[in-house]
Amino acid sequence: MNLTEWTAAACAELGLDPDDANTKLVLDLARDVAHNVVRPGAPVSAYLLGLAVGRGADPAAAAARLTALAERVGAAEQPE
Repeated sequence: MNLTEWTAAACAELGLDPDDANTKLVLDLARDVAHNVVRPGAPVSAYLLGLAVGRGADPAAAAARLTALAERVGAAEQPE
C-alpha cells in the first residue's frame, strides 16, 4: 500500500473526504519539526495541527506558524 492508498483508506475509515487530506502540508511540517526540534515532535505536531484545524484554523497558516516555531527553536539550539 502506498501513501495515497493509505490516506484514502484512512479517510474512508474516519468518514473524511480524501480531497481534504493535505499530505504534503503535514509531511513538510513533520519534516521541519523532526529536523529542527526532535523526531517524536513530528507526529505530535501533526496531531496538534489537526486539532487546530478542527477548531477552525486555516491549515496552511497553522502549519506555517508551527514551522516557524520549529525553525526558531532549532536556530536557538545551534552552537555559535
